[in-house]
Amino acid sequence: MDEQTKDAAIRLRTAWTELLDRLSDARDAIDQPKLYPVPADERNLAEGYRYLLGFLYGAIDRALADPLHPAIRRAIQPQDKATIDNSDAVYLCAEIDGALTYRVTGRALDSRHWRGEAAVPGSRAPQYIIFELASGYAGDSGSIAELKPGSRINTSTLASNELQIEDDGSFEILLAPERPAGYTGNFMASVRTSHDVEFVGRYLNIRELFHDWKHEQPLDLDIERLGEEADPPPALTPDLAARQMQRIGDIVNNQMRFWNEFYAVVLETYEDMNGDGKRFMPRNNLNPPNALGIATGGGQSTNVYSGGVYELAPDEALLVDLELQVSPLYLGFQLSNLWGESLDFANFQSSLNGFQAERDADGHYRWVVAHSDPGVRNWLDTTGLKVGFMALRFTYAEPPDRMPALTVSKIGLQDVRGHVPSGVRVVNEDERREQIRIRQRHVQRRYRQY
Repeated sequence: MDEQTKDAAIRLRTAWTELLDRLSDARDAIDQPKLYPVPADERNLAEGYRYLLGFLYGAIDRALADPLHPAIRRAIQPQDKATIDNSDAVYLCAEIDGALTYRVTGRALDSRHWRGEAAVPGSRAPQYIIFELASGYAGDSGSIAELKPGSRINTSTLASNELQIEDDGSFEILLAPERPAGYTGNFMASVRTSHDVEFVGRYLNIRELFHDWKHEQPLDLDIERLGEEADPPPALTPDLAARQMQRIGDIVNNQMRFWNEFYAVVLETYEDMNGDGKRFMPRNNLNPPNALGIATGGGQSTNVYSGGVYELAPDEALLVDLELQVSPLYLGFQLSNLWGESLDFANFQSSLNGFQAERDADGHYRWVVAHSDPGVRNWLDTTGLKVGFMALRFTYAEPPDRMPALTVSKIGLQDVRGHVPSGVRVVNEDERREQIRIRQRHVQRRYRQY
């Protein structure tokens, strides 16, 4: 082995050792009190280690990505859930260099519902999609200090209700610092000035939101940097491999620490942190619908959110009553554990959206959150998790002038049917099994790897 190779071997082994050290630092976020971990019990600890492995899974994908030769990858999936993710969503991401020019090409099945028309029966496009070009990635700093105004923005957004699409379902989106002269197609600016600072887009984030899990199908998507075919990537070097390992460790450690702090301090999941006598995420209640955005953790820019924490005994239930003042483009109600991982939505009815949930005769949606099946259609299954997050999402093309109205009541599980309207439908075991079968098949399609 020559001296240059020996030097490379030492540098790579050192980088590997440092990666393992950073993963050990990240592990501390599972049970070290100063890092705001989820309160320990057997299930929370086990899920904490899975959560850590999920960040490692995603960090490898991110660290090996090349913005000069981009690919659209999954940002969240069953193996790496986080951020109180939406059970109805496909989360996708592509790293880019916002100083350069890119083209996204895609194809959707029938999408007339994006233009306000009635959805066709059978296979069709997702209920809603949105492209967001962000200057940073939430949580990468490891501290909630990154949430201060002007630290990170979306340089551009483009939603399905705005997307120009051909009759065959195909579309193209140009990403560039400036719109080319005379260009009238779909365009997203990758450079934008805000707070007297010029921000450059680094991440193309894509969300596809599904209502009808039986019939709505994911998009076909691709991305290329213009000129990429004439500029192949160089061979991997020891220096680049070492930087990639360092980045994996940094991502995992910082993400674990950021989101723990975010849930504990910003969302006040466990106690009042700002001295106003209440928690932002109340227990057995939901906070008023609010337009959280990129400054509060990177939520979807067109969403209104309402959230809280359920804490229920085996014989208790929450009745959530929603009256919509303005109909949204998308509506979803999801449960998550306190690590911010959505509960198993393939094998349990731990989420229900505006299509899956049945609306009562008075126009209200009523959901029941409980550990056991109360027999009503709109039951959200906690999967036996004693304490967890509740999240309601409402997508609007424009901020509504009247927010949704919500009330939450804790009741006895045996009293559920006495607290819902008399016309609420009872569901038998066969229908429950069919609901789960549809969910399982959809989740396999949504996350297929071939």
